[in-house]
Amino acid sequence: MASDKNLARLSEAAFERRGDYESLLFEDCWHRSAELFSRSARIAGGFAAVGVAPGERVVVSMANRPEVSVVYQALWRAGAVVTPATFLLPVEELRHVIVDSGACGVITTSEFVDKVRDAVAGIPEVRFVVSADAADGERDDVVALAALEQSDPAEIVARDDDDLAALLYTGGTTGRAKGVMLSHANLYFSGQAVQRASHVAGIARSLMTLPLSHSYGILVTISAMHSPERPVTVLLRWFDPVAFLELISRERLQTSAVVPSMIHLLLAQPLERYDLSSLVYLGCGAAPLAPAATEEIERRIPSMTIRQGYGLTETAALISTNPAGHEKPGSVGVPIPGAEVRIVDDSGQELPSGEAGEICCRSPAVMRGYWGAPAATAEAVRDGWLHTGDIGYLDDDGYLFIVDRKKDLIIRGGFNVYPRDVEDALLEHPDVAAAGVVGRPDERHGEEVVAFVSLGATGAPGTVTADELVAWARERIGGYKYPREVHIVDSVPLTPVGKLDRKALRGRLL
Repeated sequence: MASDKNLARLSEAAFERRGDYESLLFEDCWHRSAELFSRSARIAGGFAAVGVAPGERVVVSMANRPEVSVVYQALWRAGAVVTPATFLLPVEELRHVIVDSGACGVITTSEFVDKVRDAVAGIPEVRFVVSADAADGERDDVVALAALEQSDPAEIVARDDDDLAALLYTGGTTGRAKGVMLSHANLYFSGQAVQRASHVAGIARSLMTLPLSHSYGILVTISAMHSPERPVTVLLRWFDPVAFLELISRERLQTSAVVPSMIHLLLAQPLERYDLSSLVYLGCGAAPLAPAATEEIERRIPSMTIRQGYGLTETAALISTNPAGHEKPGSVGVPIPGAEVRIVDDSGQELPSGEAGEICCRSPAVMRGYWGAPAATAEAVRDGWLHTGDIGYLDDDGYLFIVDRKKDLIIRGGFNVYPRDVEDALLEHPDVAAAGVVGRPDERHGEEVVAFVSLGATGAPGTVTADELVAWARERIGGYKYPREVHIVDSVPLTPVGKLDRKALRGRLL
């Protein structure tokens, strides 16, 4: 029997409670809840038929489309572990996720299948590649999802609350991405907490534009399963500000989850030309939103309130949020029900309200740990408290404010950028001798990626230009990571012990 917090059971219970209705609009095509649920049950049977065992990891790498959530629910129903990987990853990073997770298969679409085939080449643990939009028999080395759907519907495979539901890859400022282990109970709690903290009766029509491969997107999806309403979702393949505004106006949508860079792109649009009066609130997370941007968009869309929240992949995407009707400007809200937040100094002593220090969290949503990395897990989770590496403070009312990041992690448009990945790509250029990467505050994207490089003996001034290095990095590390600015300098500053001096680099940006 499935546990109370099994996400497959949560999905099934939501369908049984709500019945059949038009629940999802994607690219002008409506999908009914019964159709989506039936597909997930049959695909779960297909996974069992190709030998996916409970606890096995399956990588899912697709742009947003209905099949992403259908496949997630099918994998949970089969007892497998969803392992999302953004379609933006280059081959080597996708290969790292596949190898590190020990995935038995990859699910993608035809536009990315060649990249996936390159990524899985020579990995014996990978037994299949599935394409969500290929015809059955179209390619000998790729299974069509439609073929898996021919199976009989599968029953829910029983899993314990603490069994893994998802393995999401993230990382710090150095090294390769680490797998964050999230259990059924972690994700169930986080999704339920969003409903408890933020639900407003009658708000049921939403626009989903976040990547479903991101912990924030997964959280929003699971939260909808807890909703007492009959939620209707309009899904965008990826964020487009014009499509965003047109769909809100046409479909009378009431809410959406966004990141700060999306807000800035929306502010650049002629908002007054659209009827946005149905919009009640935008949930904003993944990075702090500048107060000026909050004020401007609330002024230009008078019906709407910005509701900021805060979380990490390691907390199933949520630690705090602004309660409906009790939003505090500039704050990321209060701890969700069942979560505790404290602020500590460098010695681990708790600080009083108003004093900034490291944000620590304890809740049922805190990860089980990093996959295959017990030392990193022990460093991050101490005595049951997750040390986030972020700096913030609590005010006298218990609202949390984010001040800065303790880590060197750059967050651009809600995506994590690890400086070492960018530096390593630049150092592959034969003319580059040294490289250092830092984040510069940016109103549109939250932070912008800036690189400083010095040239070696073969790279005399004029040999390579900054624009050429930008293009070089873009080819190697994907669309959201590459530096938008490269400064060619005589030397990259080092500390007395020979380490890259990021503080000095940041000083050059002032």
